[in-house]
Amino acid sequence: MGKIIIQEETTKDPISLIGREAGVCWGADITNADKNYKRGMDCLVSGHGRTWEYPQVYMILDGYSARVIRELYTHIGGAPTRLQASTRYINYQKGFPYVVPPTIAKNKEASEIYHKAMDDILHAMQSLETLELPREDIGMLLPLGMESKVVFRTNLRNLIDMSHQRLCTRAYWEYRQLMNDLKQALASYSEEWAFLTEHYFVAKCDEYGYCTEAKSCGRKEKREK
Repeated sequence: MGKIIIQEETTKDPISLIGREAGVCWGADITNADKNYKRGMDCLVSGHGRTWEYPQVYMILDGYSARVIRELYTHIGGAPTRLQASTRYINYQKGFPYVVPPTIAKNKEASEIYHKAMDDILHAMQSLETLELPREDIGMLLPLGMESKVVFRTNLRNLIDMSHQRLCTRAYWEYRQLMNDLKQALASYSEEWAFLTEHYFVAKCDEYGYCTEAKSCGRKEKREK
């Protein structure tokens, strides 16, 4: 399955950074670490989301499907940026790793059909390669289930918003896994990130106290009730 690597460029003390930046605008003493942390917590509790855009997260996402990466790009708040593994320049003719959904992996017949389809795609690509066609055209055969690698830069506000939507049990299963992997990776990066991921990276029903989905999973009551 995929893995997430938090790069060293990532803000180590996100809560304190929020407090320092807010303190500048409040005319406060930003040389006191405890006061900076408390001020940062005040911004979080008060929902001052603009300040949450200061903590930056640089990460490498490796081994997730191209399909879920396409979903990742729908969360563009706070102007995140990214680079993704190229389908023009990387040589996939020797094979490409791909993601197998759990429902298929545990069904022998379905698994055989799935793997055969992937093998057929690879053989077709190899045949087209012998015809000396451009690699960028051959790459059109690559499926959304192929694994990909992305370098992604975003911020705390965007990730909190993303977690509300993508930790919902109705979210695409691989994206839920990606979000849980991200929570674990950030929690291991620093104590302040551990606090944020535990208390702010939650499904929207935990944030609102009720379900907003038309088709609820039943975990919490719907708003109209």
